[in-house]
This record gives sequence, C-alpha cells and structure tokens, in this order.
Amino acid sequence: MKRVIFAIMIVLNLGISGCISQTIDEDGIAVPDNINATDDGELVIVTYDVYGLTEHMLANFENVSGYNITMTKLDDAGSVLDHLLQYKGAQVSDLAIGLDNTYLQTAIDNNVLWPHEVNLSGLSEIALAPYDGGLAAPFDHGYICLNYDSSVVDGTNYTVPTSLWDLTSSEWAGKVAIPSPESSSPGRIFMTATTDYFANDDDNTTEWTDWWTAMKNNDVIITSGWSEAYVTHYTGGYGVWEDDHIGDAHIVVSYCHSPGVEAWYGSNYTISTALDLPRASLHQVEYAAAVQGGNLAAARAFIEYLISEEVNLDMPIENSMYSVINGTDLPEENGYRYHSVVPTQPADVSPSEIASNMEAWLEMWNAAMVDA
Repeated sequence: MKRVIFAIMIVLNLGISGCISQTIDEDGIAVPDNINATDDGELVIVTYDVYGLTEHMLANFENVSGYNITMTKLDDAGSVLDHLLQYKGAQVSDLAIGLDNTYLQTAIDNNVLWPHEVNLSGLSEIALAPYDGGLAAPFDHGYICLNYDSSVVDGTNYTVPTSLWDLTSSEWAGKVAIPSPESSSPGRIFMTATTDYFANDDDNTTEWTDWWTAMKNNDVIITSGWSEAYVTHYTGGYGVWEDDHIGDAHIVVSYCHSPGVEAWYGSNYTISTALDLPRASLHQVEYAAAVQGGNLAAARAFIEYLISEEVNLDMPIENSMYSVINGTDLPEENGYRYHSVVPTQPADVSPSEIASNMEAWLEMWNAAMVDA
C-alpha cells in the first residue's frame, strides 16, 4: 500500500488509552502503523442474522485465534450500514459482516472502514467483480430474481410471465410478494434490477417507477424483509410448513438458487422455479469489512478465516449462498445445482452507479408506491 510522507497521531477511544500512530494512505484513510496497537483480545462483530456464522464456526475461531467474540446482531444489511454511520468514530465494533454491493460503496464513501490487507487471490472473479478493493472482502454471493410456484404457475392455472409487465395484469392481483427496498437487501437488489430492466426495454413511454405504481395498483404484497415474503407469503417454499404461513403469493423475489436450496433439503424435490427474465435479476455479493478505529488485527484474522477453504466451501450448505472460492460451484447432491439458475442476462448496474443513485431511487420508489 502506498503511503504519503506524513503520519498523524490520533487519540482513539478504543477501551485502551493513549496515542496511536497512524498513516494516511493514498485514499485518505488513516491506518494504524502497528495493527497490534488496537488489539485488546476482543472481536466485536456487527452483522444481521447471517446463517453461516454458526456457533461451531465462531467457537472454532475463538479456540484457534484466542480472540473473544461478541456479536451485535441487527435486523438486516441496511441496519448494519446505519450502525456504522451512527457510531462512526466511536469504536463500538471491529468487524462488519453482511454489507452487500448496494450498501458497500456508501460505507466506503463515508470513510467508516479500514483496509484489511487480506490476500484475496484465491477468490473467484465473479465474487470480486462488483468490488475488488482493499476495504472489504466478499464472503458469499448469489443472484436475486423472481421465483414462482410451478405447481400452480403451470400454464393452466397461471401463465408463466414472460415480462415484468405481465405481473401487472389482473391474473396476478395480490399474488406477488416483494421485500421492500427500504428495509431489505434482496428487495433493494431487485429494485435496482428494475431500473436497468426498464431502461433497456422496447417501451420508451414508461419508466421503471410506472411499473412499480402498476404493481401497487395490482395489490402487490410488499414486506419488510425476505423472510416475510418467502416464508410467510410464498406458496412454493418451505414456509408451507410454518405456523404463520399465509400462502397468498405464487411469485416472490428471492435468490435464483432458492429452488436449489429447497431441493437440497427436499431430497431433490421442489415445486419452486427461478424465473430467468433478461435484466430482471442482479448479482448480490456480501462482504466482511474491518471497521475504522476497531481491532484491526482481530478483524483481519476473522476475514482470513471466513474466506478460507475450511469455512467458505461450506457456504452453500451453512449459509445457502455460493462460496467465493475460485473454481467452486453449488453441490450436485439432491439436485442443489440442477434446480439453481444462473441468469443468462442479469442487470448491469455498477456499485458506483448504485451509490450515486440509491437515495434518489428510494425516494422515487416511495413516491411510486405511496404517493401515486
């Protein structure tokens, strides 16, 4: 890493006292000259309910590394970003896990992360595609798209949609569940995809917000998060076994490999199918990032552990997501890979474009859904 020629001394409130020598790198980020200066033997992780962070996995890291882990679990990826911004400079956490490519650039722009300096050479090109810089490391990925219940969306009871506009017809009134982009990262990913979908369709008379307004008028089910949409409302997933299942949606926004997950746990049986419409899907990558002012040595050690083959190869099973290790794929067993779709033409929206437009997009989405 290139350094400028001067260093500064900053008093950090880290639970330890004194001055810590820091150097300003070429991106204007202050990094401690000695990463052990912030090492208090503790690792505070701020995250949401990431399934892959199992008790066994965390305990193994503690046993091997000697660090004591404290978990701060929030509602979703958006809450993780809000936490980082709210406590910027307060040093209440060391490592953030779960920011995705619709949130990461905002964290970078607000200077709340530290360079982790972990070697990412063993990771796949697709996992590094949205961001390959030194402020965050990908640990899982997948595509977001529409899923449908093939037991009823069979061409007889319901017609398989061939465009997003099909979902605005009376046939689909009240039968589509989408997590809100204001509170859900899959919902935000899907909304982002729709901006690209309608920017590249053949209809120059309508905007992406017109589709959302039409969906609102067609009684689309908007939920606060993915679980509510998929588990509570969707008829084609494992939610049918849950006590709070409503089952009023035959189409839902989820992962393109969600049918593969269903098949894995259902002994190669699933009624759920991913809908591969051009530009109606988007690649999601989730990241682990060292929090500026935190225990950098501990954060770095955990990132190395998280992307190691020992841990990351288990992501498809432990976290229901693709591993980021180069040359890997979903398991073939129980139809996991067979029932998982890789979109032929996902939406193409860069992280910088997302960061520049997200606030305006959310305002436009809200106006389309609430004020229209």
